[in-house]
Amino acid sequence: MLPPNILSYPVKTQGNFPKISILLARALVLLGATAEYRYREIPTRGLFGQEIEDERFLGEEQMSYVESNLVPGEVVIYQTRLHWIVMLGHVVLGCLLLGLSGVPLYYALSQTGIQGGRLHIMEGGGVGLLVCGVVAILLGMVRRNATEMAVTNRRVVIKTGLASRTTIEMLLNKVESIEVSETAFGRMLGYGTIVVIGTGGTPEPFHKVAHPLEFRSQVQQQIEKLALPASMS
Repeated sequence: MLPPNILSYPVKTQGNFPKISILLARALVLLGATAEYRYREIPTRGLFGQEIEDERFLGEEQMSYVESNLVPGEVVIYQTRLHWIVMLGHVVLGCLLLGLSGVPLYYALSQTGIQGGRLHIMEGGGVGLLVCGVVAILLGMVRRNATEMAVTNRRVVIKTGLASRTTIEMLLNKVESIEVSETAFGRMLGYGTIVVIGTGGTPEPFHKVAHPLEFRSQVQQQIEKLALPASMS
């Protein structure tokens, strides 16, 4: 674990190397070292008391879209989101840019006698690549967390997008079926495509959803729970 004052350690640089690049590099290291502490596995209870692992954000208490739009008496049974595979391209691009940023920065630090104008160009290019790499990784995180899929004791809620938002809400008694399709690679990693088909509605697929079979199972269990009082009467 890194010390909390890592960003205040003095650093000796050669030439006119800008301090902003050092601060960005330190912030990136600190972010990577502490990311695992920002999330933890919080068990939630399913219909029959089984524990379901769900990733929740630690820090200031924040409510998701689903949790902030519950009606009285409604509780969230299960939540999922897009699989981490949707971040893979962003992470690869980000790591590539971060690696490339070290080339001009290292050259600017290690070489002496470089002309001032050329030195500033190399420093600016390195810092620019560093920033672009961080932004690429953050965009992947935003893309993954922009989709929420939840099963409550009354309905199925699916929300996509942040600035431009699309929401699908369907009462459990209106759900006709939930189709799940998984590729061989998706079965190994735990993601697939979900299509919720409701009464009189147009089916819409949601791709690369994490734990699609568990999502369908939870919907089916809640539908069966609703049907029990009717069958007993």
